[in-house]
Amino acid sequence: MAGAGIFKHAGAALKLALLLCAAGPAWSQQPEVVRIATTAFAEAGKTALNGVAYRVQLDGWLEQELKKRGVRLEWFPVTGDTGATINEAFAGGRIDFASYGDLPSVILNAGNVRTHVVVPAGQGSDQFLLVPTSSTAKSIHDLKGKRISVHRGRPWELGFRHLLEDNRLKPTDFKLVNMDVKPGTAALASGAVDALFMINGYPVEDKGIGRIIWSSKGRIDRKMRAELWAKKDFTQNNPALTELVVTAWLRAQHWSAQDANRDAIIKDGTRNGTPESVVRRSYDDPTLPWKDRWSPLYDDVVYSHYRRVVAFAKEQNLIRKNLNADELLEPKFVNAAIKNLGLTTFWSAHKPVAAAPR
Repeated sequence: MAGAGIFKHAGAALKLALLLCAAGPAWSQQPEVVRIATTAFAEAGKTALNGVAYRVQLDGWLEQELKKRGVRLEWFPVTGDTGATINEAFAGGRIDFASYGDLPSVILNAGNVRTHVVVPAGQGSDQFLLVPTSSTAKSIHDLKGKRISVHRGRPWELGFRHLLEDNRLKPTDFKLVNMDVKPGTAALASGAVDALFMINGYPVEDKGIGRIIWSSKGRIDRKMRAELWAKKDFTQNNPALTELVVTAWLRAQHWSAQDANRDAIIKDGTRNGTPESVVRRSYDDPTLPWKDRWSPLYDDVVYSHYRRVVAFAKEQNLIRKNLNADELLEPKFVNAAIKNLGLTTFWSAHKPVAAAPR
């Protein structure tokens, strides 16, 4: 929160912070700035925002509403290792909100930096299993005893575990090779591994490096998720400002959900150099209506997903502390914003899809 920077001595700042904590939220001052982190990339020599944040920035509504209240809006663009960078920024008090992934957020909360989801981000991202183009494998069952590259401890490893679970298989049925996506792709091309599990598999297939034999399309409950997270003490001390940020996100997601804006959203996806054909295929899922890709509802899929993420993180020793997954989800701001925007009947809750071996 703003205000701490006016103290020249750390001791004075700490003393005041302890007094404010003891007094409770009523004593907290309105911050001078709201800082939001999000993924970014280089565009025309400048850092450009990605995803829903880009639409929030273009709309300009949030910046204007904050300005009316004497509060600045600052974007915190992140490239490279998004999860680690945003976690460090949250821990260091440099950001109040962040649009990023599920597993890094769980790890952060297990380290006693408390955040929660204030806007679910709809569909999530698909994950893929690829084999060399010369391979005769048609399903995960054909790869038993083979070498599969999957980056351990990353969010998509949970997707790989889901694939095994849905097919009644175990990790010990394969020779798992722990590699990041880039070296894993090179290993697939050279034949050093028999398969690669990854996100964004279409470019690899288009380059003739591999062939997709499975994806999470058609399984809304098997996708990798990223949401808008917020520092818990910020939302508690500044509910009105939090509601503004959440409303801005819902305005952008509602705009994105309009069929008339589909081509604009696809064009947004090409700004980082991704071919349009890849972006279109990434969005193509006959089981998921375009509108529902942008749903901010806290439905069964969202709650079940985070319970699985927490259990996975504990099982893999990525966290030591037991977390209540439901406490990572705070729906009251979305519920209020949906009502205020007149969107109470616009989206429908998703239901988990029954697993089918593939």
